[in-house]
Amino acid sequence: MYMKLLEERRSIRKYKNQEIEGEKIQSLLQAALLSPTSRGSQPWQFVQVDDKDLLQELSEAKAGGSSFLAGATLAIVIAADPEISDVWVEDCSIAATNIQMEAVDLDLGSCWIQIRKRQRQDGSDSEEYVKDVLNLPNKLRVDSIIALGYPDEEKEKYDLDDLPYNKIHYNRYGHEVPE
Repeated sequence: MYMKLLEERRSIRKYKNQEIEGEKIQSLLQAALLSPTSRGSQPWQFVQVDDKDLLQELSEAKAGGSSFLAGATLAIVIAADPEISDVWVEDCSIAATNIQMEAVDLDLGSCWIQIRKRQRQDGSDSEEYVKDVLNLPNKLRVDSIIALGYPDEEKEKYDLDDLPYNKIHYNRYGHEVPE
């Protein structure tokens, strides 16, 4: 079942003007909260955003690759406290992936928007912009935003035969996996 979700998960940037049901939103957030973290530290914080004005503001968070957020139904902003865990980036990334995989299972589309180490069109810092828009505490770092909604575009699922199997090595780098 999980492999089927992995094959179907694609970055969706066009969404229908259709609200996501409350139980589906709760399921997405539970998927985030069930994410494993280093030493069980749970350094992350999640901000659920469905206000159209805020989605529009967040769509301007970086120079490229965030404008489609204005058309999303929902965004989940993923931030963390680096004082709680030195591997907060990894912990946030796992949560983001869990959200996206749950979205596929719920017949929703999603797309990751990288915020950490990105700049806005005017050269200002994307993280600081998102913190300001959402009134996040200064100690938090913003990793990413996951855009969500009912897909208004179709993409082919991945073909397992087309995967880059040359990226897999056997016992030592450069050794092919025996057939």
